[in-house]
Amino acid sequence: MLYAALAVLLLSLTLLHFGVYQRNLILDTVEYHRYGVAMWHGSVPYRDFKVEYPPGALPMFELPSLGAPGYSVFARGFYVLIGLLAAGAMLAMASVLRSLDASPTRFAAALGFFALAPLVLGSVVIYRYDLWPAALAVAGLAAILARRERLGFATLGLGLAAKIFPGVLVPPALAYVWRTRGRREALLCLACAAAAVAVFVVPFLIVSPGGFWGSIHRQASRPLQIESLGAGILLAAHHLGGLHLNVVTSHGSQNLGGSLPDALAAAQSALLVVALLAVWAAAALGPARPERLVRYAAASVVAFAAFDKVLSPQFMIWLLPLVPLVRARRGLAASSLLALALLLTQLWFPIRYWDLARGLEAYPSTLVLARDVVLVALLAVLLVREREPAAARS
Repeated sequence: MLYAALAVLLLSLTLLHFGVYQRNLILDTVEYHRYGVAMWHGSVPYRDFKVEYPPGALPMFELPSLGAPGYSVFARGFYVLIGLLAAGAMLAMASVLRSLDASPTRFAAALGFFALAPLVLGSVVIYRYDLWPAALAVAGLAAILARRERLGFATLGLGLAAKIFPGVLVPPALAYVWRTRGRREALLCLACAAAAVAVFVVPFLIVSPGGFWGSIHRQASRPLQIESLGAGILLAAHHLGGLHLNVVTSHGSQNLGGSLPDALAAAQSALLVVALLAVWAAAALGPARPERLVRYAAASVVAFAAFDKVLSPQFMIWLLPLVPLVRARRGLAASSLLALALLLTQLWFPIRYWDLARGLEAYPSTLVLARDVVLVALLAVLLVREREPAAARS
């Protein structure tokens, strides 16, 4: 079953290089190539050139750039890396399912969903590095459930160094280990995560503290991105009520500028903090069961993606190896909503992105808001309280 799923995954990733998937591409790999070649020639990130990504992302740019190849050779190497990471994420999913004693039907459904998801989401899967932190997130979860907690937390720390979102798995995982293995083990696991982050961060803090903190500040100060939930609401007001919107290109994206979008960005950031704290509190206060850890890990990442003031299409990649792991009818509903969100994303990105960003056209604006609302519904499905069996309540 696993080998069949891996074969389907390879076919899906291959098909992304043909036909409709190659229309109107928006490539981050061009920038990755520039970073990688600069590092090969001895330039130090954050000190000698600006980098908009965390230090843990740098291996994804440097490995395909060994020998300073041209872009086409770099791109082929990058695609190979993406394929290996996708396969690794699937193997980690299989490990989680084995730890959960999943039935063959559930096993096939979860891995089948992940194998076919690239075709539903589109070419963004192979032109962004987000499968790297996504694979680390699910691998960390798999190690924790396999009773290798310290390794799991170190892996989550590495994911945090590569992109922020794997860090939102740490609080529910910490509560799980605290309840199942004790406070001392939980604190040791937390130290492992911090050490993994430090391995990547500390060298750049020493070499170029100003450049490193400047990169962090640029990301934290990003305005309301045009694909976020708040922007979707303003786009609806623009089309239904004539609200004037000003599109500003900055921080590597198209954003809404002005006092109202800025206020909404601040409110959305506050909502994100509240949502995450609520998810983590619910995870910590309930029984420490593997199934609950999986569900609240997925919910944490969904909340982070849904309520952040930036919601780029590649954020959907984060959810692919986590949401399908949720069990039973809740898992079926969650995976169905995720599939709908993936499809709604592909319907406008990349083929109609500039219709949205430059023309604020109604069709892609509607798709953006619909996708964002579906993500909120997905979070609600993951968080709705389930009835505990009588034996568990007693």
